[in-house]
Amino acid sequence: MSFLAVLLALVLEQVRPLSPTNVLHAGLRAWVRAISGNLDAGRTTHGYLAWAAAVAVPAVLAMVVHHLLWQLHPVLAYLWNVGLLYLTLGFRQFSHHFTAIRDALDVGDEDQARSALARWQQVDVGQLPRSEIVRHVIEHSVLAAHRHVFGVLSCYCIGAALGLGPAGAVLYRLSEFASRYWSHKSSQPGEGVSPALLRVAEQAWALIDYLPARMTAVAFAVVGSFEDAVDSWRQCTQSLAGLAWASVERNQAVVLAATAGAVQVRLGGSPLSGFAPNAADASDTSDVPLPQPLGSLGAGGRTPELAHLRSVVGLVWRSVVLWMVLLALLTLARLLG
Repeated sequence: MSFLAVLLALVLEQVRPLSPTNVLHAGLRAWVRAISGNLDAGRTTHGYLAWAAAVAVPAVLAMVVHHLLWQLHPVLAYLWNVGLLYLTLGFRQFSHHFTAIRDALDVGDEDQARSALARWQQVDVGQLPRSEIVRHVIEHSVLAAHRHVFGVLSCYCIGAALGLGPAGAVLYRLSEFASRYWSHKSSQPGEGVSPALLRVAEQAWALIDYLPARMTAVAFAVVGSFEDAVDSWRQCTQSLAGLAWASVERNQAVVLAATAGAVQVRLGGSPLSGFAPNAADASDTSDVPLPQPLGSLGAGGRTPELAHLRSVVGLVWRSVVLWMVLLALLTLARLLG
């Protein structure tokens, strides 16, 4: 079931992607905002309660509905899985930003590329040179692909193997969204949540993303330059030895380090910072800037250039194929076993 559910969800998402202003995102923002407004009283205990209500409860509900539908008919459970994967999984939630920037760079319009990058990340990019534009596009695109595709796939497959249905996919996406949304709101005057809730959400997201981030890194290494990816990953791990074993920065760095080695490009450096003064409310669902400067990743690679964007696209799609082949083999083994 997992293979067919993922395949159909990916096809549906390509044929009919969700609009950035769809009702689901609006409802999700309202849900997370209401939870923090009613349960966030500033203490760590309240932070755990608010996070559980916003993230864990919907994940458990997804699992319960899956099992109830399975009792009625397996096809209903399958359709439930496809529906939730369609809502949580897919490239089209961010790929239009990547395409707009790449097309602008293709025709040499760096001003348009900077403008598109600024709209995507809701920041003022200033006068970034061409190589820095490409670097930021690679970093944010790879992290977006991990969060919207590979991380969801990892958690969905783990949850399905444990009999949890689509609960893993829901848990992953809601955990990431809640952490990102509350962090964004805290940057707005008078709209923030308590430091306790922010800390709980970030810690929970880092813990949940720990294994998926490394699974994505392994996939990139397998379909890219394996030795360079592993070497870059090892050097990155050594440079981040002072961080907690499960932290947002470490998880991001692992994915980016594997990417840098896999396509032999230098990544890392100063992140984009400072929200643009005309940032629209759509920034609630945009990908936030990297939280801190990352050290040099893939030091033996080349300076980022336009050709690396095509290399990254190939890396991502080969990783999708790898995932689908593995899912197909596991599904076949289960049917034959």
